[in-house]
Amino acid sequence: MIKTIASLELPVGEHLAIRRNRICYQKETGALGRIALVSGTHGDELEGQYICYEVARRIGEHPECLTGIVDIYPALNPLGIDLANRTLPTTGMDMNRMFPGSKDGNAMEQIAAAVVDDLVGADLCIDIHASDIFVQEIPQVRLSEEFAQRMLPFAKLMNVDMIWMNATATVHEATLAHSLNLLGVPTMVVELGQGNSINMVYGNQVVDGIFNVMHEMGLWTGETVPTQLPAISSDGKVEFIRSETEGIFLARSQHNHFVCVGELIGEVVDPMTGEVRSRITAGKDGLLFTLRNYPVVYEGDLLARILTDID
Repeated sequence: MIKTIASLELPVGEHLAIRRNRICYQKETGALGRIALVSGTHGDELEGQYICYEVARRIGEHPECLTGIVDIYPALNPLGIDLANRTLPTTGMDMNRMFPGSKDGNAMEQIAAAVVDDLVGADLCIDIHASDIFVQEIPQVRLSEEFAQRMLPFAKLMNVDMIWMNATATVHEATLAHSLNLLGVPTMVVELGQGNSINMVYGNQVVDGIFNVMHEMGLWTGETVPTQLPAISSDGKVEFIRSETEGIFLARSQHNHFVCVGELIGEVVDPMTGEVRSRITAGKDGLLFTLRNYPVVYEGDLLARILTDID
């Protein structure tokens, strides 16, 4: 059942509507478990669109296997998705820095509060994100250290390559995940792929993980796929590699590839002179889990991240 949980008339003649699809083939009672899938907080992150579609499609094929409630929120920032814009159009505000919102605040704070109110009561929330348009990420779960121990059992079932604890601002204050965790809704952030694109291989990998989680929660009785064991890291185990100069970045290594100390990851070249301005090599052994795809770089731009000290 599709329901509009928040709506707003905008001064430019646009209408903002955030909708939820509740999938439930049994009579709703307080005894039914509930999982929520949230995506589209950033308009340029489209990987979650495929994941939401595929979860709904698979449930539709075997509705008799669903023993609980699945709430799907595919687009928290629908206008951003329409314009391929990361932030809220016209305002430039990052929606994932507005939670938990306020019923007495401005219009967007009220929208954020309505989203949170609708999610409260879920037994688990999975907040799906992609990278930006510049770099590609392997499927991973990101957890804040504050809630990591409670969320690790769920995260290990998600069929991702990596769990990154205390990773980035994705899980920090004013984000949806942090706000829901504070309100007692167990929430984890999944990140995969690249902005403005859909990697169906990665998407199917995560969808398999979601059904494993649903099975563990008693919401799904259908077939599931065995999950892989993820590498688990903290910030101290991640090597960040940034460009030391401007130019065109040419990757010389493969994404999601184990690299050794000194191995060439890429080069920053000068198309005017034909010179190599810098050679980027691995400082430690590890998994190359982030790799830049967008060629134009400036000093300080992120080129790669390597997960080190893998057990």
